[in-house]
Amino acid sequence: MDHWLLIFSTLLAAAGAFWGILSVRQGKRSRWTVIWMAGTFLLQLGFLTVRGQDRAACPLRDTGEILVYLSWSLTLFYLLIGPAYRISLLGVFSAPLVVIFQSTALFPGVLAVSPERVANTSPWGETHSAVSVLSYGAFALAAVAGTMFLVLDHQLKAHQMAGGLFRNLPPIRELLTSLGRLLWLGLGLLTIGIIAGLLMPRNGSMAHLIAAIAVWFAYAILLLVRAKRGLSGRSLSLFTVAVFVLSLAVFALI
Repeated sequence: MDHWLLIFSTLLAAAGAFWGILSVRQGKRSRWTVIWMAGTFLLQLGFLTVRGQDRAACPLRDTGEILVYLSWSLTLFYLLIGPAYRISLLGVFSAPLVVIFQSTALFPGVLAVSPERVANTSPWGETHSAVSVLSYGAFALAAVAGTMFLVLDHQLKAHQMAGGLFRNLPPIRELLTSLGRLLWLGLGLLTIGIIAGLLMPRNGSMAHLIAAIAVWFAYAILLLVRAKRGLSGRSLSLFTVAVFVLSLAVFALI
């Protein structure tokens, strides 16, 4: 049952991305993207609930579960940030990322077919895993916003201001404000995750905790430089996307 929930949520995200891109090409701003993504979110939540019951723990025990949890977190922050700040086009950019993550999770061997129940769970350990991956949803959406800014910046410099995409992109200032808030939100959540990780019992390798601390420093330095010396929108967007991609690569290797 859980695999079918994941398949249907992936199809809904793909439909949202297709519908959104089609609307943009026609020069329209479709509200259907939000509805598609809301349906995706509910099915993701159903999947995670079923897996959590099977695991008797937070469903973050294999790569597939982590990817789905990250997709759920990304969708959650999109639904909170996008409509609230009238950046509905975030869904057109974030839905394909959800499709990529969840399609990867559906590859054979990535997601356990028969998940085993977890014994001797620690509240601090569960909090560390859940909140840390939740923070990556905020960082992922910040990277999406950064990508949107880079697309808008490219169109401005290329004088391509008549297309449907340009007309539907939000104002630069509004986009950068949302990007900054997402970075601060992600950093705050990651801080909580790291504190929980330091308090949890030591049962083996600390590689993930060390990687999380390294990611925290990378984002903290980025925000500190922005606050103290200032960064152009293009530089902030490039660094935001680069740090997110590099941090994903680090976690994939450990």
